[in-house]
Amino acid sequence: MANNVAEAVIGAAVVFVAAGFVVYAGQTSGYRVTGDSYPLTANFRNVDGVSVGTDVRIAGIKVGSVTSLDLDDATFMARARFTVRDGLSVPEDSDVKIASEGLLGGNFVEITPGASDIMLASGDEITNTQGSVDLLNLLMRFGTGK
Repeated sequence: MANNVAEAVIGAAVVFVAAGFVVYAGQTSGYRVTGDSYPLTANFRNVDGVSVGTDVRIAGIKVGSVTSLDLDDATFMARARFTVRDGLSVPEDSDVKIASEGLLGGNFVEITPGASDIMLASGDEITNTQGSVDLLNLLMRFGTGK
């Protein structure tokens, strides 16, 4: 009988700790269920490492996420649609690039705000873009000298 009580206590402790991890992950991830935001678009030469749900950040702070990726048949560029939270005005001369979190980290979309007094509206396109850098290709060029 004592063995069953010990197993029940240990099982309850495991469930309690797991629930704590779920609550902690939800609070620290910045995930918002009621996300009031507006869409923007940008065209990139290369979107390697970016997928639907990838973070959009300004100054390292998550302000939105990528909602869709598709190919523009006319220009053969990748069109990324992403959201930016309401109340955050992005100047029209802003830059957007695909940045890396580190050598082994994932990629994210980074917006660098410009200095214009004119702000982007819902559905506007950011034209100043820089696609992702293929690290393996870059190292191969460095190693071979080509």
